[in-house]
Amino acid sequence: MTVLLAASVFFSSPAPLDMPRAQAFLVTEGQTRRLEDRYGRLDLWISQTVEGRWIDDDGRVFTLSRLSSIPPAADVDSLETRTGHEEWRTAIPKKDVGKVRLAVERLSPVAPPEKGTPPRQLPRGYADVDYWQGTNENAIVCAFLREKSDTWYLAVWELAEGDVFADRLEEFEGSFLAREFSAFLAANPEPPERAGLSERELARLDAHHSVTNYANWRWTDADGFTVLDDLPRSSGLVAALTNELAVMRPRYEAVVPSPVGVSNSLCVARIYASRDEYLDAVGEDMEWSAAYWSQERRELVAYLPADGEGRLLETVRHEAFHQYLSYAASMIPASPWFNEGYAQYFENEESPDWGMEVDIDVVAEMIPAVLAMDYGEFYAGDDLERRLKYRIAWSIARFIEKGAPNVRFRPFAKMKSIYMETLLKTQSMRRATDAAFENADFTAHFISEWKRYWKNT
Repeated sequence: MTVLLAASVFFSSPAPLDMPRAQAFLVTEGQTRRLEDRYGRLDLWISQTVEGRWIDDDGRVFTLSRLSSIPPAADVDSLETRTGHEEWRTAIPKKDVGKVRLAVERLSPVAPPEKGTPPRQLPRGYADVDYWQGTNENAIVCAFLREKSDTWYLAVWELAEGDVFADRLEEFEGSFLAREFSAFLAANPEPPERAGLSERELARLDAHHSVTNYANWRWTDADGFTVLDDLPRSSGLVAALTNELAVMRPRYEAVVPSPVGVSNSLCVARIYASRDEYLDAVGEDMEWSAAYWSQERRELVAYLPADGEGRLLETVRHEAFHQYLSYAASMIPASPWFNEGYAQYFENEESPDWGMEVDIDVVAEMIPAVLAMDYGEFYAGDDLERRLKYRIAWSIARFIEKGAPNVRFRPFAKMKSIYMETLLKTQSMRRATDAAFENADFTAHFISEWKRYWKNT
């Protein structure tokens, strides 16, 4: 991490950038199957073009972009890999204002006019400056090219209610263009070369890029992992966290083997220093959560809880299993009893503690309903009801791992492999559960042995 931008009205509170949205494709090559992530061209272009986004205390949003390549045409919505995207990337010629306008159109919050408007006086050190907000006074949209440079940049400053546009424009020109952009360039070397890199290596560069221009953020890399964080520098948590991910990944693979190759995937974890930052990033829909695995963005998102680093490590073990299982099942959603049950199991493999008072006979009667639940049903209800469903799922996973191997003739030994293969083949969590539990007699036998295990544990 090399950038240390001083906070200002423009570079104020950083808003880390999203990873591009992925769609999974199962590719068969001979006898092997592998997951291949593909992305919308525009999403890939934006993720590599936007340099950073900052929000001040009054709600003004400042976004800076490096227009290093021509954006995809409006009618192009094909999906491609990161390596495929690199093959069509073409630099914007510095005299091609039409291509600059196309880039502005892709990034501006307001529709640009047909032609940009130059400033009353060209700022010193610039070869070209054009404003593209037209008559709109809610945002300043400025594309500019420095002298002796071939790369256009775009600054978008979305203003706050009550701002006087002329005053903000004067501030933009007198502060950002005149001084702060020069400081930004001085702190930012040319981006790393992308040609010839693998999907994992390109994904790692994109993860780095999402935080590279934020003074409080850093990245830590390990084989197969990248951790992004704004935790206190004095904390040894990031090293422990990176080590935890490296230790747990083989554990997941050993307990729940994947029918497809997942070795080339990059596991990205984004850790916020506070819950407030986390909620600002994930939105109100996830207000109930402590962490989550964003399958669409391919990243694990969490924060450092008030009750300490140990709790965060447990949370990461949980969410990292969701991450692993998503790749292991080629992004086909697994049943909540399986997904949440094993995620809880890995939080603390050693503990058989339910963490709540339960009647084993009563809970046993609930198992068939929990096995049949989709995510809407599983997450429904109040906190106590939801917590009980989580613990029932955990108890099933723990029985499969700790109790089932001791059942005579080991009738449940193939449940996991049957479940995973059926999930991949049918793309149906319900059919995968039906296949794993075979029939009513098998399910009754399973519940009977589950009860025996838990009454003796």
